[in-house]
Parts: sequence; C-alpha cells; structure tokens
Amino acid sequence: MTGTEHPALSAPPGLAELRRAAHAATAPEVWDFVEGGSGRETTLTANRAAFDEVALVPRVLTDVASADCGGRLLGSDVAMPLLVAPMAYQRLLHPDGELAAARAARAAGVPFVLSTLSSHPMEAVVDTGADVWFQLYWLRERQAREELVARAEQLGCRALVVTVDVPVMGRRWRDVGNGFTLPPHVRAALLGPGLDDLAHRPASGVSAVAAHTRSLFGVPNLSELERLRRRTELPLVVKGILDPQDARRAVECGADAVVVSNHGGRQLDGAVPSIAQLPAVVDAVGGQCEVLLDSGVRTGTDVLRALALGAAGVLLGRPLLWGLAADGEKGVARVLSVLHEELRESMLLAGCADLAAAAGLNTRGRRQGD
Repeated sequence: MTGTEHPALSAPPGLAELRRAAHAATAPEVWDFVEGGSGRETTLTANRAAFDEVALVPRVLTDVASADCGGRLLGSDVAMPLLVAPMAYQRLLHPDGELAAARAARAAGVPFVLSTLSSHPMEAVVDTGADVWFQLYWLRERQAREELVARAEQLGCRALVVTVDVPVMGRRWRDVGNGFTLPPHVRAALLGPGLDDLAHRPASGVSAVAAHTRSLFGVPNLSELERLRRRTELPLVVKGILDPQDARRAVECGADAVVVSNHGGRQLDGAVPSIAQLPAVVDAVGGQCEVLLDSGVRTGTDVLRALALGAAGVLLGRPLLWGLAADGEKGVARVLSVLHEELRESMLLAGCADLAAAAGLNTRGRRQGD
C-alpha cells in the first residue's frame, strides 16, 4: 500500500508545505509506518471527518481584544493545552529523534510524552529540560514494567501515561505489505539488550514491528492498574479510553486523567472517532479527573473544538513527525508554533479570552446529535 493517500487526511494549509517536505525526505516504508492505520483505515479517515462535523458557535460582544492560550495540565503550567503525543522510534525520521522533539516541546512550553519504544534513552530525553511524561506500554514482564516506572520516577518524569488499548498491535496492511522492519541504527533504547531483536528480523509479508510488540506486550486488568496506582505517586493517566464505562473504571482505579483515544486509527479499524466519544466520557467522569483527547488533531481550531466539548487538552501526533522529518527540531518547533497561533486566532474569533471561556463555547453537530 506504499504511497496510498486519503484525501481527507491531507495536511491543513499551515502545515502542507512541511508535510510535503517530510514526505520527500522519508523512505516510503517509513512514511507508511507513520501515516498508515489499521485494516482498511476507516477509523483513520473517520477521525478527521469527525472533527469537521463539530461546528463551533462563536460569541460576540464580549470585548475580547486578546486571547491567552496558557493553562495547566495535571498541575503543570502549559503555554497551550497541548502535549506531544508518545510516538515510537523517532530516529526513523531524524537522527536526533525524541531529543529534537523534546527540545522543541520545552521551547514551546508544552509537555513531551516519552514512549516506551523511544529510540533515545530516557535519561537523554529528560536531560533536554523538557517537561517529560512517561508513557508505559504494559510489558508482560512485571519486573521490566516496574523498572521503567522506577526510572521515570528517579529521573523526575512528571506523570505516568499507561496505554491500555494495545493487547496486540492492529494489523497495519501498509507495514505488512512492506515487510517493515527497523533499520539497525534504530533501537528500542529503553528496553533491555536483545528485547527488540524481533523488530529487526525481516520476513516476507510480515511486519517485524508488530511481531515484536506481540511478543512483548500484554494488557492490564483492573487489579493490576490499581496495584500500579498504589505503587507510584506520579499522576496516573490512562490512555486509550473510548467507552464511558471504562472511563469510570479508570477513575475508580485512581486515574488522575484519561485520554480519549483510538490510537490514531492504528488499533481496531471501525472504532468510533475519539472526538465523537469525548462528551460522553466527560460526562461519565463528572469532573473527578482531567480528560484529554488524541487522534485526528491537526489545527488550532481542532484544539478549540476539543476544549468546547470538555477536554482539558489534546495530544498531537503525526504533524510533529512531519516537522521532525522535514527539519528536525526546527520543524517540530514550527508545527507547535503554527498550532499555537491558530489556537490563539480561533479563540479570538470565537470571542474567548482564555481557556475557561473556550470550555464554555457551544457547539453543534456530534455533541447534540443534530
């Protein structure tokens, strides 16, 4: 499926040139790994379409001359309600990988969520000075999980983000068709020696990355999540929630935040778009924890849509990888700058002086079921 494109997934005007540069600079099989989804990619496409179905009702006569995008997420000051999403193996796109993205996040005043499958060591990423949150995939080996949590605590990571929607990796046909494997210079730097060997072992018609995760990952049950909550004092974020019942159960386990997410359309194909489930999850948790959103965010207006539907903030993924591939740290910084300026302008046009006003905006579309 190399080179397959969905018109609905084209970059917004502010990032289109950067995406073109990234595409030109990236090997076709790596581009498919970044851009692709699972199955027929129906959820990947639906994520974007669902955002466009959320219409904002702007306020006027509000005497808004400026807009302040700053706020707080889990007790951290942020320049805008956005985090860099956890994304694996960023050295595939640039030698500095996670280090470049973390430096750009620090400069932009937003948190950086470090993936378990980072291609740079945790210590090096923390040394960038970024506000680092650590994303934990549920490794089957309990000792390996606990060692990663301990490292995150010792190094001063600000929060622990547990991804719960990957019992196995969704079948991503682009990677299967490409027989995608990691090149020798890209390793899972946070895992022990040899634990990523399968990801480097080519086989025709097989995604080596999927085979690797299948051998390594499990999925937590409620008692294990509760045990982790007792084990760490870090704020606990549960990522991969779509059903309101699961959101309530995460709160009962002690979650400080949940992320409404379908993994960017990369897990169950046919899953509901994240933005469509956001209001129901917000209602279900009843203010007992913060609610974040990912999957399909592309513009500052998308951020405003999420805020109006009850999110405290969003996680941004693929566009940052476009920036990384196109121009390293400067490219990531450019994407974050564009999103910040678009959010500020959208807030002004909607009559919102601050994030509290943005949260009070009315919408039409999915929230009301019109």
